[in-house]
Amino acid sequence: MIPRTLSASFASSSFTPTRRRLAALLAMAGVVAAIAAPTLARAQAALDSPLRIVVGYAPGGATDRVARIVGDKLTAKLGVPVIVENKPGAGGRLAAQQVKATPAGQNVLMLANPAVMIVAPLVFKDNGYEPERDFVPVSHVNAYDFALAVSPTLPVRELNHLLAWMRANPQQANVGVPATGSLPHFFGLMVGEKAKVQTQVVGYRGSAPLLNDLIGGQVPIAVDTEDVVLPQHNAGKLRILALSGEKRSPFAPNIPTFKEAGLDLAATGWNTFFAPATMPKDKVERLATTIHAVMQDPDTQRKFKDAGMTPVVSTQAQTAAMLKAYKAQWAPVVQKSGYQP
Repeated sequence: MIPRTLSASFASSSFTPTRRRLAALLAMAGVVAAIAAPTLARAQAALDSPLRIVVGYAPGGATDRVARIVGDKLTAKLGVPVIVENKPGAGGRLAAQQVKATPAGQNVLMLANPAVMIVAPLVFKDNGYEPERDFVPVSHVNAYDFALAVSPTLPVRELNHLLAWMRANPQQANVGVPATGSLPHFFGLMVGEKAKVQTQVVGYRGSAPLLNDLIGGQVPIAVDTEDVVLPQHNAGKLRILALSGEKRSPFAPNIPTFKEAGLDLAATGWNTFFAPATMPKDKVERLATTIHAVMQDPDTQRKFKDAGMTPVVSTQAQTAAMLKAYKAQWAPVVQKSGYQP
């Protein structure tokens, strides 16, 4: 029989340290689990197959260039090949319909602009997709201004002179745009509404024939994106009177904004990455944070600027907020226009 004093001594010297060690081990296990949890989540969100970036336009255009600049950078950061897949047709809507139908297990993003994600759902009765239901915003990556340009045959050099000419010559005040239903189309209508002048929008089949007619004097005024019009302005073949940004373009610091020229109007276009709604949330978040990191990279920003494009660094939450505000700005303009495809 063990004496009571020895038993008490044994209990205090042997069992208590054992319990303490056990408690310490359990606490350590909790710390390890806490540290491992994010690592496990990242592992679960890892991409184990190539990532496709679907672009709804032919190779060589602005959206395609953006996809390839970002895609090249994503390859190194994600550790998988990134493939740009061009799916032109129906103004980008075919690409959206394809990406919407992507099975959950596939790695795919769509790079889209407002024509696909804002305008088309407002004007097509059977659009084939609903942006807010079928897609998740991932990252806003670039912005571009709209340019209002005039033919060299038109004797005006400032925006207020042009508006006076349009009021005096309403039958001749035709505004050419690269396509009906495009953002330049609706921006042209916004200009007319803000300036209280009647505008007749004339749609072309692309920017090339529009600029040919503008330079040749067949159409007096045009609205298109800055990157398309600026080279012709710099060559002296036409005149840009105003650009649509909130501040002057870094690519054209001598051209005033519409607000500086006396018209309270500002608007921009954009390219934004979207994931299909079927993609798991953790994978969407990984792609969003990776693209955000890519857009912060000085070399990425340099490549955008070398291509005449403005890079944007945006979180997933900021992207969602931008899209909400953009729709609130443009939806009334599109609906009021009564445009029917």
